[in-house]
Amino acid sequence: MGSATRIGWFLAHEEWQPERLVEQGRAAEAAGFEALLVSDHLQPWVDEGGAAGFGWATLGALATATRTATVMSAAVCPLFRMHPVLVAQAAATVSRLAGGRFELGVGMGQAINEAPLVGPLPPYRERMARMAEALDVMGPLLRGEGVEGHDGFYPVSAMRLHSPPPAPVPIHLAASGPRSAAVAGRLADGVITSVKDPARTRREVVDVARAAARAAGRPSPRVILTCFLVFARDEEEAFAALRPWRGMRTPRRLVESDPARLRRDAEALGREEVLARFPRYDDPGRVAELCRRVVEEVEPDVLALQVASPDGLVAIERLGGALGLRG
Repeated sequence: MGSATRIGWFLAHEEWQPERLVEQGRAAEAAGFEALLVSDHLQPWVDEGGAAGFGWATLGALATATRTATVMSAAVCPLFRMHPVLVAQAAATVSRLAGGRFELGVGMGQAINEAPLVGPLPPYRERMARMAEALDVMGPLLRGEGVEGHDGFYPVSAMRLHSPPPAPVPIHLAASGPRSAAVAGRLADGVITSVKDPARTRREVVDVARAAARAAGRPSPRVILTCFLVFARDEEEAFAALRPWRGMRTPRRLVESDPARLRRDAEALGREEVLARFPRYDDPGRVAELCRRVVEEVEPDVLALQVASPDGLVAIERLGGALGLRG
């Protein structure tokens, strides 16, 4: 594994209840994982078998339950459910509790999480304009500076955070394609993306973000990759592990706000089609080889495994051992 890449573990609120995630976070740190990425969901992908704890509470608990691992949101949306100032306040608080180990990952939201409160999401152009403005509000606050007053989508009077972070909190923007990757390079400290095809991820996201940063005279953005896989012995075990995830790769996942309808969409696809949409591994050595290939091809700063498994603690122990993280 490349010495510059830290291997992380993704803690998914969609799959596990928050108390289990804190337990898994402690176990992952003990197993040698150096970063803990935490999802933020108002609702799960299906209405049966999933979970959806409040991400900021879990992040605060992890901040005090761990000692060395970087803790990161991956990713919260500062555009609809929470005002950017409140996101900055929450990030600063978690950073203080974690002794400066927190990094803020932000994204433009998903219908399953935002639409129940705000209705249909606006077009991409507006969401990106909102994000640029949100970054303009959060950045100074997370550097311990003040905001002198701000109009637009998020009006703010002159203010500062009175419990500021102990050090500036890096902000990473989630991107699945070149448009968002370019914005991440210009405006954020890093880019977060999910990797399926390493060559495509590098070409369409990572290289675009790096080029945009160079053009803007900014430092090269940090690259945080997540890699989703199923760790199970056979198809029966895999399908059980995917119970909370069935709706995530259905045709309407980007626009649907009702987990019950996403479950029905998954049921209409059928068991074999659901299984075909998620890569399954039963050998920890093959997962280690996958990680080596991604690191060699993309050269990320962080590669976090997002693992659906019948037993999260067993998966952490076996995969951490295969990756040689404690050695």
